[in-house]
Amino acid sequence: MKKLLVLSLMALFLAGCGQSLVRSEFYQHDSLYKNWDHMKFSWYGHNSPQPEDLKNAAEQQWWGVEVPYVPGQ
Repeated sequence: MKKLLVLSLMALFLAGCGQSLVRSEFYQHDSLYKNWDHMKFSWYGHNSPQPEDLKNAAEQQWWGVEVPYVPGQ
């Protein structure tokens, strides 16, 4: 019974991870980040995006889950 519970939890966990990879378009690209600016934003700037981040994302064609810009934060 314990094994069935553990296997069920593992299956749910892996299904959730797979869905987030599909949503972030991870499998459609051959690298994790488009360039160094994309990596820096993903690592450090995603908590407080600025208007220039939105401009960079559009110009450089970044991919992934969109982080909305909320003015005044």
